[in-house]
Amino acid sequence: MPPTRSPLGASPSVSPAHDPAAGASAWFPAPDDVSAPARDAGAARRRRLLADGALLLVCLIWGSTFVVVKEAVAQVPALTFLALRFALAFAVLAGVFGRDIVAGWRGLAGPGLVTGLFLWGGYSFQTAGLMFTQASRAGFITGLSVVFVPVLTGLVLRESLPWRTAAGVGLALGGLGLLFLSPEAGPAAGNPGAGIVAGAAAEGASALLGDALVLACAVFFALHITALGRYSSTRAASYRAAGALAALQVGVAAAVYLAAAAVQLARGGPAALLPVGPGGGWVLPWPVIGAIVLTGLLATAGAFFVQTAAQRHTPATHTALIFATEPVFAAAFGWLLLGERLGPLPLLGCLGILAGMVIAELPERPKAPSGHLSG
Repeated sequence: MPPTRSPLGASPSVSPAHDPAAGASAWFPAPDDVSAPARDAGAARRRRLLADGALLLVCLIWGSTFVVVKEAVAQVPALTFLALRFALAFAVLAGVFGRDIVAGWRGLAGPGLVTGLFLWGGYSFQTAGLMFTQASRAGFITGLSVVFVPVLTGLVLRESLPWRTAAGVGLALGGLGLLFLSPEAGPAAGNPGAGIVAGAAAEGASALLGDALVLACAVFFALHITALGRYSSTRAASYRAAGALAALQVGVAAAVYLAAAAVQLARGGPAALLPVGPGGGWVLPWPVIGAIVLTGLLATAGAFFVQTAAQRHTPATHTALIFATEPVFAAAFGWLLLGERLGPLPLLGCLGILAGMVIAELPERPKAPSGHLSG
């Protein structure tokens, strides 16, 4: 995904104020002849630039995983891939934030369970959808989670959407409609090895099924972002607590995947989880192992860690605009590595989704003070 991804991803607490505990003053020493407020402002700007760059790198990694995951689930069952990916990610995060998990267990267990289940739903539907649709299309549909978030927030708070947000949501949904009206070839599109999935079905109905599954993923990622945004501000205000919450939600998803894999193993034996190798035994192909390491370490554990740290120094709205680059990266990797092509109508739909994402997240202009005469 998702993140959170989500695979679009997590929304830890945002604290634009200077945080001495973060050690930023040690990273950005200031000259003695500069006043303390100026030093703090300069350090904050540099931290924000570093945070923006880190988030952009995270989007690049997430964009690449659409291709990586699509190739991996063409060789092994999706359940096997997801169970190993999240188990590896949780092991890494638990190693970093283990003490914080133990210290904050009572306050973080509930939020970790809720956000972890949303995360599990997002990645499950996204991975299943990638078995049938193009990585490029999946990237743009997943990006709809960005515009679903203000809708869900408005429903929960019973508030009407600002006109710009409503326009962005409408434009993004119009782009989605264009995608659904013009399905591309199914699993084999740009991916010859994916023909083993679903009996090599490559018709438009197969692609529509994949698009619908990824759309469900976007809803789950939006729920994840909304829930985590609430919990991170009340239960995980510190950097270490936010990291512990990230570890817990990944652990919940890993536990569900591992439990499902255990059930499959009991019912069907190793053949239900692993392909048969040339020698007749069950093996995990090396390309799949590489995909698990890449997505588990970089796209899950690493991305959650970086996002947790970065979002403490950049506004949430600014972060959402950076996240709008993820589907662009997904389309670029799909074109470069899988040879995927989008026709004129699907391309127009993707541009509509992208434009809607940006418009929905642009901040409203501040109202002029009463009595002010412009012109």
